[in-house]
Order: sequence, then structure tokens, then C-alpha cells
Amino acid sequence: MDSEAIWKNCLNVISAHVSPQHIATWFRPIKPAGANATHIELEVPNRFFLEWIKEHYLPLVEEALRQVSKKEVAILWKVGDEPATKAAAPKKKEKEKDTVKAPKQAGLNLNPKYIFENFVVGKANEFAHAACSAVANHLGSKYNPLFIYGCVGLGKTHLLQAIGHKVLQANPGSKVCYYTSERFVNDFINYVSRQKMSEFRSRFRNVDVLLIDDIQFWAGKEGTQEEFFHTFNTLYENHKQIVVTSDKFPKDLDRLEERLRSRFEWGLVADIQPPDIETKMAILRKKSKVEGVRLPDDVAGFLAEVNGSNVRELEGFLNRIIAVSSLTNKEIDLSMAKEALKHLVKVKEEKVVTIDEIQKAVASFYDIKYSDLKSKRRHKNIALPRQIAMFIAREYGGFSFPEIGSSFGGKDHSTAIHACKKIANELKENQDIRQAVKSLKQNIGIR
Repeated sequence: MDSEAIWKNCLNVISAHVSPQHIATWFRPIKPAGANATHIELEVPNRFFLEWIKEHYLPLVEEALRQVSKKEVAILWKVGDEPATKAAAPKKKEKEKDTVKAPKQAGLNLNPKYIFENFVVGKANEFAHAACSAVANHLGSKYNPLFIYGCVGLGKTHLLQAIGHKVLQANPGSKVCYYTSERFVNDFINYVSRQKMSEFRSRFRNVDVLLIDDIQFWAGKEGTQEEFFHTFNTLYENHKQIVVTSDKFPKDLDRLEERLRSRFEWGLVADIQPPDIETKMAILRKKSKVEGVRLPDDVAGFLAEVNGSNVRELEGFLNRIIAVSSLTNKEIDLSMAKEALKHLVKVKEEKVVTIDEIQKAVASFYDIKYSDLKSKRRHKNIALPRQIAMFIAREYGGFSFPEIGSSFGGKDHSTAIHACKKIANELKENQDIRQAVKSLKQNIGIR
């Protein structure tokens, strides 16, 4: 295959592990510039781009090349008109110099950023986080196996790899094996064809911790399931820790053998639900801090709202904004964020009503001062109208929580979130509030 065909096939492999936003931002700009039997030359737009790829995606690119070429292939990186250079691992920060390096192990492909300290805990994931933390500290004796399930992009892989990092941090000599289910299948087929199954079994049955990601892809693959069944039994009998992830509860995994599904329920099953707005904003703050960039609240609010429930997609939006900011030397603000994502998300049309108009209408309706809505007064005759005004601004004006909070006396976005939740609940049971909102919508001109 020529370099273009190789890279095209690599993108197909990478696309199974990376969101479309990441593909568009970080992989489409990479151009194949030549290849031979031992290496491929890849051209990137600039040196910032190259450093980012090396730090965040180098192991993934190398693994994709390995799968496509069926052998080890060296990467020569070319930056614009600069001479091509060999791929190198990301530079370690000064504070990491004294850390103990764990021995290199087959199957140990842990993302350095997928650690417990970087995981944002919210109501939707606190149980799964606690279970993973407990497992990392009590291998094989507590919650074995641990089965984590939830929709795509909610943090299952992060927690799975965080266990591996925690174990190696506590005991660098531990044998930790992290594998995606797809790679497990590919390696299984490869070793069967080479008649080296003893090597394959040794890789997985002589570990202290086995971490398998997305086992739903084993549906219908009887040979793979048979092999893992015996691997599971060997590890379990020797009190070795097993952790797997899936997009469904064990009993809902169609075409997966009953004996496997029942074993997955021997220990603990923990689910991860989609995050709420507050958790998504916290995730964005944490990630922007890790990346060393300042993310304004209104931008965080905008990203949290245009994103559905996929945290991976949410982080992809942020990565794109950071990339645009760096490449264009523009400061991150709301208008820049909307421009950067205009082809990826549907941005709401310009609002037909302003928060100021809503505030004036509410103040008149309740016969209170306009300034009271922006004050810190908490008396019921002020607090309730303020909450209703925030609710209308959110539900019918389409304003973000940071925008609403800022417009009501510089309050935090969490105040706006609380107000909207409270009024939404009141509308279900309180006839007076339902009538008040209906009348206010008519007075403001909202259909």
C-alpha cells in the first residue's frame, strides 16, 4: 500500500476510538508524505500541532499503524518545510523526573491523563467512581469482577484506566493489562493463525489486574468468548482483579453467552448516567486547567448546553477551541467559540427577547422594584419573582446559565441552575406559578 492508502486505513481504525470532532481537528490535517517497508512520513501543519499529537495521540497512531501494516512501522514527522524527524515520546515535565517508572508490559497502553485526580465526580457517576477507587485499593478482594456500564463517552474508559494508574502508582511491579475488546479479538485471531495460543494465554492469565474495555463488541464472537471465559476463571480463582466496561447491563448484552453474563454479576455492577449541566461545566474547567488555558464561564456554559450527554464529544469541542485559539493567536471568548464550532453544532438563532425585558416584565407583574431582581435580597416576595425571571430567561429566551447569573447581580451560574430546577418542579404542582408564567409569557410577547 502507498502512504495515502495506509493513512486512510489508519484513520478508519482511529475513528473507532476518537470522536468525529477530534478526527476533524487533529487527524484530517495530517497528510501522508511517503512510506517504505519500515516507516511512514506524516506531515503536520505546525510544531504546536505535532507536540499535541505526540502528547495526546501518539500511542493510538502507532497502534493503528501496527494493525494496518501487521508489523511495527516507524513514524517520521514532517512540520511544514522542516526536515522529517522520528517520533518521540512526549517530554516529561520537571516534576515527573523522580517518579518511579513501571516496567513495560504487554497490553499496558494507559493514557497518562486518565487518572482519578482528573476525573470530575458528579451525581451521575459518583457510585462508579467510588467502586473503581475501592477496587484499585483492594485488588481481587472487593468487588471482583467490577462491571461498569453506560452510554458512549461518559467516562468508563477514564475510570478503567485510572484503576491501572492507581495500582501501578502504589506498586510499580504490578502486572496490569489494559485492552480494548476489539484489540483482544484481533490479537486472538492473530495468535490462533500463528498457532501460538500459549503465548496469548500467558499474556492475559499471568496478570494482577485485567482491564477490558467495551466487551459488547464480543457479541456473536464465540471463539473469543470461549477464550475469555477460561481466562476469567483462571484469574478469579487466583484472586486477580477483573474489571470490564460495556454500554449495557450484563443481562441486556445480546449474543453474549449466559455463563459470561452471569459471571459479570458475581461482583459489583455500577452504572454511569449522563452528566448534568453543572458536572459538564466542572469537567470543562478541570480539563482547561490541565491544558493551562483560561475558559470563561459563558464559554463553558455554551459548550455544556450545545453538547448532549457525551463527555468525550464535550472535550472534543474544548480541544477544537483551544487549537483555534493557539493557531490563530485569538483569546478564547464566546463569539470565537461559536465560530470555531459552527460546523459541528447548531447554534441557536439570535434571541428575540432580552433578559432586561424579562426582568422589567416580572418586576411590573409582581409590583416590585426592577433593581430588587438584581439585588441580594432573599425575601420570598423578591426571591420567587427572581427565580421565575431566571426560568423564563432560560426556557424561553435560550440564555445560558452563566449569562443569566451575570444579569441578576453577578450571581453564580449555579444559582441560575437551582432557580430553573425549582420553578420547573413548581410548575408541575403549583397552579398559581403556572398561571403567572403563562401571563408573563403573554406580557413579554413569547409564544
